[in-house]
Amino acid sequence: MDPYANEWLDFLARWLHVVAAIVWIGTSFYFIALDNHLGEPGPEAGEGVGGEAWEVHGGGFYRVQKYRVAPPSLPERLLWFKWEAYTTWLSGFALFVFLYYVNARTYLIDKSVADLSPAAAIAISIGLLVVAWIVYDVLCRLVQNELVLAAALLGLTTLAAWGCSHLFSGRAEYIEVGAMLGTIMAANVFLVIIPAHWELVRAKEAGREPDPAAGVRGKQRSVHNNYLTLPVLFAMLSNHFPSSYGHSYSWLVLMAMMVIGAWIRLFFNLRHAGRTVWAIPVTAALAIAGVAVAIRPAGGSAGGSVSGSVSFARVNSIVEQRCVPCHSAHPTKVSVAPKGVMFDTPAQIAAQASAIQQVAVTTKVMPIGNATGMTQGERDVLGTWIRQGARIK
Repeated sequence: MDPYANEWLDFLARWLHVVAAIVWIGTSFYFIALDNHLGEPGPEAGEGVGGEAWEVHGGGFYRVQKYRVAPPSLPERLLWFKWEAYTTWLSGFALFVFLYYVNARTYLIDKSVADLSPAAAIAISIGLLVVAWIVYDVLCRLVQNELVLAAALLGLTTLAAWGCSHLFSGRAEYIEVGAMLGTIMAANVFLVIIPAHWELVRAKEAGREPDPAAGVRGKQRSVHNNYLTLPVLFAMLSNHFPSSYGHSYSWLVLMAMMVIGAWIRLFFNLRHAGRTVWAIPVTAALAIAGVAVAIRPAGGSAGGSVSGSVSFARVNSIVEQRCVPCHSAHPTKVSVAPKGVMFDTPAQIAAQASAIQQVAVTTKVMPIGNATGMTQGERDVLGTWIRQGARIK
């Protein structure tokens, strides 16, 4: 595919994905908060109302009521909340295709991790999305205790993260796990929540009393989606944090941050229900600080050293061979230098010394997928040159 066309497809899919995700997450947060805020209905509440809440927003007051199962009769207009979920998944998968599948050799595969062909890597990636939903759905149907279910899902997600760390590049590992959870969330809406709603609607249309079990199933999956939102958001934003996906225990870092995200979500859900547990945000902050300290490279650097003084000519040769194909005013592997970073002059190379240390020496996430074949010896040369002052003369 033409790199310029691919860049535009990437941008448009990413834009749509972000907008749709904001809407979907917003409705998830709102309705779970609403459920937790429901109080006893007033004496004038209609038949079958199980709870109500008064809200103020946009210059007015709202009285929201929720029926235990269904109202006595259906209204002419019933609002559904589903397209934001479908659009989020479809745009996210399109983005996955445009960026990671079309450019599998660059973004999806890291030959130092697993020697996979693009076709094999893509097939494994898609297969994992399908398997994730099947395993999750079976567990939900078999395990009745929510705590046991949560523990099982945590263990399986950890296994998936560990497995992906041995199959894909670091950034693709995080995106794959996030996509697996995102697929579970979208499938929950498409295959469980919306069908449960239709069961209630069709029962009323047929003149029979709806089975409350349908609503219970839908509510369970909605709550699961609510707790998965922040973990998935971390996975999707992680490409901006190479210190996490570039770590030798990247899968463990991913799981730690996902658990913290779900823990933070619990704080807000409890608060909406009238319980403010300040220990949750305090422990979450301490846990994040602990992760940051734990993955910080010793002494702020990593990699071995080479003997003697490293000349800039030696460094420049490595940069020209391994970095300039992408980071140049006229790159050969991409249409435009990523993030505008270029290494065409000695001054540009020296100005980016700390960034080179971080991504090429410490985390080794660059070159992406090690597409240009940078060796450990070359990384050691770069690291030694930077520690010696990154001199260009």
